[in-house]
Amino acid sequence: MKSRNRVLVVDDESLICWSLSKMLERAGYEVDTANSGSEAREKFESFNPDMAILDICLPDVDGLDLLREFKALDEDLLVLMITAEALSESVFRAFKLGAEDYIGKPFNLDAVEEVVQRAFEKRKLVKRANTFHKQLRKKFDYDQLVGTSPEMIELFKMIGVCSASDCKTVLILGESGTGKELVARAIHKQSARSDSPFIDVNCASIPENLFENEFFGHERGAYTDAGNREQGVFEQAEGGTLFLDEIGDMPLATQAKILKVIETKKLRRLGGKDDVEVDVRIVAATNQNLLKMVEDGTFRGDLYYRLNMMSLNLVPLRDRKQCIPSIVNYFIERLNDEYGRTIKGISEGALETVMAYDWPGNVRELRNAIERAMMLEQGAELSPACFCLESRGKCAEQVAGPTAAATEPAEPARTEDGHVAVVLPPEGISIEEIEKQYIQQALGRYNGNQTKAAKCLGISFDTLRYRRKKFGLEDWPPKKDSANEKKSGIDELEPISSRRARSHEPRETQAKNGYA
Repeated sequence: MKSRNRVLVVDDESLICWSLSKMLERAGYEVDTANSGSEAREKFESFNPDMAILDICLPDVDGLDLLREFKALDEDLLVLMITAEALSESVFRAFKLGAEDYIGKPFNLDAVEEVVQRAFEKRKLVKRANTFHKQLRKKFDYDQLVGTSPEMIELFKMIGVCSASDCKTVLILGESGTGKELVARAIHKQSARSDSPFIDVNCASIPENLFENEFFGHERGAYTDAGNREQGVFEQAEGGTLFLDEIGDMPLATQAKILKVIETKKLRRLGGKDDVEVDVRIVAATNQNLLKMVEDGTFRGDLYYRLNMMSLNLVPLRDRKQCIPSIVNYFIERLNDEYGRTIKGISEGALETVMAYDWPGNVRELRNAIERAMMLEQGAELSPACFCLESRGKCAEQVAGPTAAATEPAEPARTEDGHVAVVLPPEGISIEEIEKQYIQQALGRYNGNQTKAAKCLGISFDTLRYRRKKFGLEDWPPKKDSANEKKSGIDELEPISSRRARSHEPRETQAKNGYA
């Protein structure tokens, strides 16, 4: 096992080789040198370097050819190019071939040492991120954090810091769908608290009058229906982690009580007389601007600063698109196991479609898109036709077949490979509006039978239940009186594009057609 990083310096000028080798040895590296391409090939085999510093112009070989050879033999090899022309085409070609950086002649030895050190530190962080990712996937059976972008590397580093330090409060900030709960679980699982409970609470889903009971529990007889003593989530998470999602939606009165528990590590159940000691780590998350809420008086400043001792900001997917290919492949593998599919990957055209989209719903939206595509895809890899990102409703209409309003629809247009052709309307379209409309239609067609509606839409029963709740369709289809039944049915089934076109008609025309 090598104890020090090895660096091979290749330059036809002996003075350059000598000065670089002395500087690197003083910095703690093991160094060997070569004055030609043929000598460099021999040294590469025997010396097995971690880094090669190559002159672009060598007497017997092009330095770029040597770069290509070395990277083919060891893809993890770090390569720095030496050049007298920093802006030459050769430098750009070197980067394309995998060079890490370049050193311009004449060079400053201190600056070169810094470049070498930075390259090794970057590789160390990437390896650590990859190792961390593999560990997460082995330990958990749910979706994981994926990506090796600089932002994700920094996030993995901060997760490690939070886990190792056992800091009592952590604040996770980020848009919806960026993976705040996954980060909270990762902090918990990588810490000494991993054998204790992880309790997650969505503060936005608790009625205001039930907050205190949910968090602190109650004694028997504390109120009319309190037949037994019950623990709150603080006691349930004893020794572990309490994840407070959407903490920005917590009432001010409850915020004051949560702050007191954090500071004193004690709580009192409803109807109780004695304090109960608790030892929990608080991980809070929100997609809101808490600092602005503090200024507006809707969030307590003292609680904000207490939670903000250690904060992690999750970058939206649109700002780290280089992570998308690895995320897509991860979800394909994950969903293959879940649904018993054998999808081998994603086509080049489909990946271009996915990369071109901004993903306002972030990773959660991407997962849903991959899941939907895998349900629709009949081939060996995901094709562009399954990713109707800007006209998802039109895709669903074409794939699901005829609606209740058209028993014999025209055959949809298809591409050369046989897939349904999807066209984005010039004015754009709302994906959520399309999705909601087709869920309404499916539920209406089958008189609220969720099993049949889910099958019609090509989604699972649980997915349909989730979307009904999301769009407020739990009571859909509504009861209609006979006088309005026909008109209501027309409204449900009318395409959005027709509604938009009609909105530009004169008021008299709309009234004549019965829409005014």
